[in-house]
Amino acid sequence: MEGKTNISEIFGENVFNDTVMQERLPKKIYKELKQTIREGKELDLAVADVVAHEMKEWALEQGATHYTHWFQPLTGATAEKHDAFLSAPKADGKVLMEFSGKELVKGEPDASSFPSGGLRATFEARGYTAWDCTSPAFVKKDEDGSRAILYIPTAFCSYKGEALDQKTPLLRSMEAVNRQSLRLLRLFGNTTSHRVTPSVGVEQEYFLVDREKYLKRKDLIFTGRTLFGAMPPKGQELDDHYFGVIRERIADFMEDVNKELWKLGVSAKTQHNEVAPGQHELAPIYAECNVAVDHNQLIMETLKKVAYLHGLQCLLHEKPFAGVNGSGKHNNWSLTTDDGINLLDPGKTPHENIQFLLVLTCILKAVDEHAALLRESASDVGNDHRLGANEAPPAIISVYLGDQLEDVLSQLISTGEATHSIKGGHLHTGVRTLPDFAKDATDRNRTSPFAFTGNKFEFRMVGSRDSVAEPNVVLNTIAAEAFSDACDVLEKADDFDMAVHDLIKQYASEHQRIVFNGNGYSDEWVEEAERRGLPNIKTMVDSIPVLTEEKTVALFEKFGVFTRAELESRAEIQYEAYSKAINIEARSMIDIASKHIIPSVLQYTTALATSINQIRSACAEANISVQIELLKDCSSLLAATKAALKALTEVTEKAAVTTEGRERAVYILENVVPAMEALRQPVDKLEMLVAKDMWPMPSYGDLLFEV
Repeated sequence: MEGKTNISEIFGENVFNDTVMQERLPKKIYKELKQTIREGKELDLAVADVVAHEMKEWALEQGATHYTHWFQPLTGATAEKHDAFLSAPKADGKVLMEFSGKELVKGEPDASSFPSGGLRATFEARGYTAWDCTSPAFVKKDEDGSRAILYIPTAFCSYKGEALDQKTPLLRSMEAVNRQSLRLLRLFGNTTSHRVTPSVGVEQEYFLVDREKYLKRKDLIFTGRTLFGAMPPKGQELDDHYFGVIRERIADFMEDVNKELWKLGVSAKTQHNEVAPGQHELAPIYAECNVAVDHNQLIMETLKKVAYLHGLQCLLHEKPFAGVNGSGKHNNWSLTTDDGINLLDPGKTPHENIQFLLVLTCILKAVDEHAALLRESASDVGNDHRLGANEAPPAIISVYLGDQLEDVLSQLISTGEATHSIKGGHLHTGVRTLPDFAKDATDRNRTSPFAFTGNKFEFRMVGSRDSVAEPNVVLNTIAAEAFSDACDVLEKADDFDMAVHDLIKQYASEHQRIVFNGNGYSDEWVEEAERRGLPNIKTMVDSIPVLTEEKTVALFEKFGVFTRAELESRAEIQYEAYSKAINIEARSMIDIASKHIIPSVLQYTTALATSINQIRSACAEANISVQIELLKDCSSLLAATKAALKALTEVTEKAAVTTEGRERAVYILENVVPAMEALRQPVDKLEMLVAKDMWPMPSYGDLLFEV
């Protein structure tokens, strides 16, 4: 990928961003568009026509021939339908390049083939995409720039207005938290802030493997994870891969990823090796919530695209390899006003920052009251292999505040007044040539699923291939509810100062059970969490019912984020997604075991038996006890494999005829998943016995260390 390497020159060059709009749009049109974006008003069609014309002209200059309304249906991926900038041929056979405001603002993809959870019947095909003008359009080009498409970020809804995507509820939730945050700010005398926006930064973890080896692993191709595989002699025990020297091939890949993302206006900033061999991480600078969600989708797409060009395969599954760390993404979330105030900034003296303490305790209340819902927002099939293991946050939701804030809350709870904040002090290295420097008042805790990290909360449970839209919808909405409840009390108070003081103490006292600063990986914490009454939801299937509980429906309907019907549909989609994913995995295991593993083991044992007979014929007194023992072990494991294969086949076939929805998902969880594990055990043992040149697929060592 040749091209300019100066970041300032290439950053945003393929984006119809604010700078481009200022240059190309008439001042009046630009002002009206910015006002629409700022105030959330409906866009005037006359304004849209002008914007569409200039957007088209800019895109044509970039080499684009088509445009697409880019949206995020409930498939976990993005969707697009390309239309040419083309009018009907004139009488002379010539065509004009056209793009109207109507085409910019509204599209009409077929809605019948996307997941709807019963909201839409198959014959009800009409759906609409609506331009999200708060997220800039961009042009995506192929490697040599010969093909380019204009991408317009949009929301996607049905003919009747139901949300069929991730973005529509996200934008609704952003409006909800904006309104309630402004209510709270007005109570504290703030009249200058006019909008509060969730600010999000998403750290993305991923694996890279050699593509030729990947293509020899049918399990990776079909499911994104290895369904079989014995651990290599070395895994991540030495922690030498974490932040280690980045290999040249990977560095070249990362360089090209950065260039592609910078051109698209994605501020990719941090890159490093992660804990597991073959695992890496990329993190951008923070952006407004819906833009951050769009950017994370672009990051995932770009990682996969560039990996292909480098002869690599990017694996985004949460647990592609058993025995080493899986991948997630950390969703860093805060609330920022349009004039630069971070509502989660404690300042130098948090005990005196009453507005911050109210915001903080409101969020504690929100997380405590809706812990199960927050847990569900991070649920997917792959995360079932990861959450609760010694690599990721536990399946129990808790909040890490650190020593400083926990001490402030303890003062409030015990005495009703906070009089001091723990100071950070200085770090003395003991080396004269190294400077002493100020250290933070609080350590960090990587075992916490929801950790306060200075001026934001880091939600660490999200799966690596998931959209971060759903967790942010939940965070925005539960925060809006907590702020609303607080404002309902404070707006009626005769003595505001006393009322806010009492409310902070009340929230801190009532919700202190959610605060935990210790080791979230320990067995002791599991027991302690149970004593505290905190939910421990271990699987995706167990998490889904919270979506349709009355408490959840009331929450989302109050703030116009979801209707009951939309929540019920999402629950059905989740059950269906789980059942389909595990069914594909089970069928893949059956196929691989039947067609590849068992024939390979038979070939090996046959060769071994032949060798034993040949040795006996040549020398009757030869010691062949090792060969005989190896043959017995392989034959025994082969029989166990065959029995486990039969059992998995039977439960997989039964699952196919089990009633759909929750019943099928529960059956699969309780029967198919254990049967899959039962098949894997003897196969992984066989891999350690069968000669490598007879094993039908690359090993973990080949995949993780030979890149």
